Amino acid sequence: MAECGRKALSLLEAARSRYESLQISDDVFGESGDDSSDNPFYSTSGDSDSDNYIAEVAGGGTGGGSAAGPPGSLSRSQAEEEGWTETLQDVTVPPYKETYGPAQKMLATATALDFFQLFVPDNCIQNMVTQTNMYAKKFQERFGSDDGWRPVTAQEMKAFLGFVTSTSVHRCESVLSIWSSGFFSNRSIALKMSQARFEKILKYFHIVAFRPSQGSNQGLYKIQPFLDSLQQSFSCTFRPSQTQVLHEPLIDEDPVFITTCTERELRKRKKRKFSLWVRQCTSTGFICQISVHLKEGTDGLAALKNKPQLHSLVAKQLCQNISGRNTIIFTGPSITSLSLFSEFSKQDIYCCGLLSTRKSDCTGLPQNMLVCGSTPAQRGQSRVMMKGTMSLISWYNKGHFRFLTNAYSPTKQGMIIKRKSGEIPCPLAVEAFAAHLSYICKYDDKYSKYFIFHKPNKTWQQVFWLSISIAINNAYILYKMSDAYTVKRYSRAQFGERLVRELLDLDDCSPTQ
Repeated sequence: MAECGRKALSLLEAARSRYESLQISDDVFGESGDDSSDNPFYSTSGDSDSDNYIAEVAGGGTGGGSAAGPPGSLSRSQAEEEGWTETLQDVTVPPYKETYGPAQKMLATATALDFFQLFVPDNCIQNMVTQTNMYAKKFQERFGSDDGWRPVTAQEMKAFLGFVTSTSVHRCESVLSIWSSGFFSNRSIALKMSQARFEKILKYFHIVAFRPSQGSNQGLYKIQPFLDSLQQSFSCTFRPSQTQVLHEPLIDEDPVFITTCTERELRKRKKRKFSLWVRQCTSTGFICQISVHLKEGTDGLAALKNKPQLHSLVAKQLCQNISGRNTIIFTGPSITSLSLFSEFSKQDIYCCGLLSTRKSDCTGLPQNMLVCGSTPAQRGQSRVMMKGTMSLISWYNKGHFRFLTNAYSPTKQGMIIKRKSGEIPCPLAVEAFAAHLSYICKYDDKYSKYFIFHKPNKTWQQVFWLSISIAINNAYILYKMSDAYTVKRYSRAQFGERLVRELLDLDDCSPTQ
């Protein structure tokens, strides 16, 4: 028994050594939770509760796909004519052409505000001041003067951001609760600004006061300059690792909060009218690029009815700045397709994606790899076909899982290690996908707990506060990778509280221990 335990441990250590780039631990935000685990590998079983990202595929292989295969797939003879073969060859990805990590060294004395202002600098805040005052003037010219209004200052705008950001620390939906006498009241910061003044700034707050005469994204014109600035700062402050993932992060309502809402409160809440896609570094969780698209409106993407086509366009937007670097991209079923991966390979972008016969564009893929055979498969059993350097993998683990990749050699084997089932053999691509997506899922589970809880009705404001949440999380990652973290080891909650107090310019900026 002891020998078996030592063998399993050595296998786990060998597997872990292949992913040493996953440097920030599962305990990414400085506190552990129920989702923390000693096992870094993603559970790719069909019945796994933690496998929300790919759980839909567990049934897709066993029940999805008729004998004819999904639309666009090839018969056996067509596949042979197109170059698909069961003869496997080794595939090697060239070395990564970048060194990853923070692009600039921060001092050990750097504060939470210093890291936040890498993304939201003073000139950005000054622009908010200018546009808010312009909008207030325009509004009052049209609807009558507001005797209670006076132009906002940069210091007040920072405090305004601090008050709203505090909802991510104390997890209260209404920022006005700060001035109440209830559970979420916070007298220590409420004295910095009156509730009446805060509500006036909230009423007139704007990033862009006037609609531009022309632009490529009219539907998001009120937020687009800020998104462009934020995107540029993400690119300038951090260089991601070779392995990155394209996905939709968890941005839906907090389920704990929803259970506390009355039916009347739920009816008043407006459904989110946008979707957010990101390119995220799998080694650290740093979000490198964001892409927002409106579900209704004139942003161009809404006109695309075909979901795989829409997601393919989003993927191209997210990867437009990483060509020629030998980056490896992991994708979910809605993005994975042979045509997209082939196009990326011409740009020296290598891919590893999960396939679904229901959600993926299966055009050009062999039917016999996409439908289940009559003979029951054994756990860990896999089949592979190749076309050039592209591999199509069908792997069984309580359900059929299919992967398309040109980033990992089909001749190399890996394994998924589970506490109860032990080691399960799999192609190396499956192991790599599991390891990196496991990290991102655990990161997102933690990350979603630190959203700004303030819920405005206007779509552009929802996008703005979500973007601020992303910027704060990115700031914490840079802080954790800097010398400042060795001086004061703040958890994510403490970092957020410190940032709030620094935005409010409170003398005592030490977080609650």
